[in-house]
Amino acid sequence: MKPSGTRIDAVMEAVQSRIASRVYMPGVRLPSVRAQAQAMRLSVSTVVEAYERLAAAGVIAARPGAGFYVAGPAAPLALAQMGPKLDREVDPLWISRQSLEADAAVLKPGCGWMPASWLYETGVRRALRARARSGATELVEYATPLGHPALRQLLSRRLLANGIEAAPEHIMLTDSGTQAIDLICRFLLEPGDTVLVDDPCYFNFHALLKAHRVKAVGVPYTPGGPDVALFGAALQTHAPRLYITNSGIHNPTGATLSPVVAHRILKLAENSNLVIVEDDIFADFETAPAPRLAAFDGLSRVIQIGSFSKTISAALRCGYIAARPDWIESLVDLKIATTFGGGRLAADIVLAALTDSGYRKHMETVRLRLAQQREKTIARLEASGIRPWLVPQAGMFLWCRLPKGKDASTLSRLCLKDGVVLAPGNAFSQSLSAGDFLRFNVAQSTDDRVFDVLARALAI
Repeated sequence: MKPSGTRIDAVMEAVQSRIASRVYMPGVRLPSVRAQAQAMRLSVSTVVEAYERLAAAGVIAARPGAGFYVAGPAAPLALAQMGPKLDREVDPLWISRQSLEADAAVLKPGCGWMPASWLYETGVRRALRARARSGATELVEYATPLGHPALRQLLSRRLLANGIEAAPEHIMLTDSGTQAIDLICRFLLEPGDTVLVDDPCYFNFHALLKAHRVKAVGVPYTPGGPDVALFGAALQTHAPRLYITNSGIHNPTGATLSPVVAHRILKLAENSNLVIVEDDIFADFETAPAPRLAAFDGLSRVIQIGSFSKTISAALRCGYIAARPDWIESLVDLKIATTFGGGRLAADIVLAALTDSGYRKHMETVRLRLAQQREKTIARLEASGIRPWLVPQAGMFLWCRLPKGKDASTLSRLCLKDGVVLAPGNAFSQSLSAGDFLRFNVAQSTDDRVFDVLARALAI
């Protein structure tokens, strides 16, 4: 009976997932038992039993002679119940919560930020002291709709250094890089639209796209950028509305977009309805500027976003969107509708930190520390048979393959028991094809215990 029960559970989970994601709204008729059985390649009796159990639980209602219908009000949006059921070790939301909630004794080589001592604490403290002497307006008033004018002016100059021409009035400040993507998704997407992501990509992209009830399609990522042939095939097959990527330093691979790939991607996008969102959050970690899609495109179909949580302070929530003028106008309206006023004080402190005389030297030190720690981490990992997919030119991440026969999810589960939080590959992979990969943050891998715990787990 166990196999039959498993098949019944599969039908129930499929229906409940669609209800949770609001694909099936209250009053909607479910596919007939025969259609559902054919779609899932199951027997009619299995689907009947699953529907009856859902009806008994009050999730759906049977109408004699008419079929089964979704019951009750719309279900609260439950991201964890949307899409295929994932082991908690590869669930993006669970990994984020583990990293954010862990106490100081827990080691976090799988998290996506630097230790507090590596951030620009001294500059933030100086800025806070200066701001404390400001007038009341700077301390308590709402920001203007576009955000702090002087910070936007500075961002305009910083973008120009990477070949991106964006006037200050074409830049809108946000409360974070994540909010920037959220606003863009609200602006351009409808439920059911398709979005291309790199495979692998930053795992919170998956979670955010779930919240917008869109379909994510992964395109395999190479050392020079997305696979161009498969990118073109995805455009033809799925007609996606958005493509979200990192161009400078890719998360999680550490790869850098090549000029040839950038050119080909934009040529393919010309013949489609595609908009590209380029997340440039790691720009200040670069030792040499990588090509930017937004620079080649002139902010025509590419939107540039970024924030300062990785270099200055994660406690200061401040990001930005640079886009063509008509889009910025509509995004400002969306920002007001969803958050009203932005973080005036946070933007003021970020501006002070960025223009502080010590910031440039601070980042030079950070880049040097990362380079040194990258070499040490690679050596320690290779001693255990864990090898990098590539050696990045800059940044904090190493995308590493485990020894043959080892599973990243299992390894993560074992290491967590010993107080080490890892980031298994399938959390980053839309196709779940990275089961033997882990992402390591070299800045968070300075403690010998990380490698001791890993070695013990690999030996099991």
